[in-house]
Amino acid sequence: MDKLKEANLYRSELIPVSGKLVERYNKCLAKLGFTKTTLKTFHIDGIGWSPEVAEEKKETHYLNNGDANAHGIIISPLQKGKPVYVPFHTFDRDMMQQVFKTYGEKINDITRDCAICLDFDQGIDAFYEPLDLLKYETVSISFHLINDLINVQKKQLKLIETFNKDYNFIDEKIHEQLLTSAKTYGDLRHRDLELPALQFTTDSFYTKAFKGVYVLRDFITPIVVFEDEAWHKEAIKDTSHEVLIYHIRQPELMDKLRDHVIIEYDLEYTVKTARYERVKKFEMTQYLKETQHPIKDILNNPILYKSYLNKLDLESRKKIMGVERYLEKLETSNQYKIADIVDLKLFEALHKPHSSLEGKHQDLIWKLLVNISPKDVLYWYWYDKEDFYANFESWDDSFKEWVIETISNKI
Repeated sequence: MDKLKEANLYRSELIPVSGKLVERYNKCLAKLGFTKTTLKTFHIDGIGWSPEVAEEKKETHYLNNGDANAHGIIISPLQKGKPVYVPFHTFDRDMMQQVFKTYGEKINDITRDCAICLDFDQGIDAFYEPLDLLKYETVSISFHLINDLINVQKKQLKLIETFNKDYNFIDEKIHEQLLTSAKTYGDLRHRDLELPALQFTTDSFYTKAFKGVYVLRDFITPIVVFEDEAWHKEAIKDTSHEVLIYHIRQPELMDKLRDHVIIEYDLEYTVKTARYERVKKFEMTQYLKETQHPIKDILNNPILYKSYLNKLDLESRKKIMGVERYLEKLETSNQYKIADIVDLKLFEALHKPHSSLEGKHQDLIWKLLVNISPKDVLYWYWYDKEDFYANFESWDDSFKEWVIETISNKI
């Protein structure tokens, strides 16, 4: 990951946490029912997740109490607008944007000396069956302050009320109580600490519950796509819901997505794009073995590229050049079928969300397409960083350099 870090492509917007903030973070962990961290310094993202704490706890989603109960932590106004690096749902960042948009000023004030625990409650205490995910509708975002600061404020105001009554201003005990409260918690008289719960409405989304599920319910018929085969088999036993259920590796899924006007393709247009070049070059690397030149040079130098392409066996060349071969043959006859000439996974990688979809739905479908056939390194990085990072580790060093260059330059 060092190469990615040097290029600012690996969790480059994390916020450092140390000193008093560590203490507040631990109080939030305890309030949410989790064990404290022993780390003295670490980093957090927009929702309060820390890669170092996750590594310490050996649990990526350590801010979850089960799949159905997600939480967040705000200890700094700097978290506003920051990425959510390991979201449990695709709408996690949208929820945090709503939180800061609604309560930004209050968060600035509260986090001067306090921290905020977030509870994302979708009205489900626990998942029992995969299609329980269809119950996701409105998520209630509630806020809890450490040190029970709201009740402390109420007691402080009550003390002040008592102090101002009759001749209580000469009562030394009340003086002492007020001074102790002020020294411990500060002057809370004019602080606005109330954060009423927010309601966030979900539509189509991806969740890591049940080892990864897409819930597409804003289209002709609701479609649920499972990444895990075992949970897919479990879900298809459910006959009480009128939904289409697929495993992500089923070829029929792409047919259905096209039929429902969720995805589309245009090979004649796509073959002229930078995206196609990225996909084709990635495909090329799958067949390169023990090269005499660095892979980065082979992919960037047209002469070397052609040289190595022609050294491959015939079947490998056909797979890499399948789209061009298909389009050439189509000029002479329309009897040719894509499936007869173009490799299936390569064809799947050249799809895109249908142009009629809203932006938020396009992002979700891009993520789905990347998961179905991850061959475009730029979109892979954009839409599924975790999976991209996991694969990046195993790549040839020279190929890593090409990937970083491609992502950095968006070429």
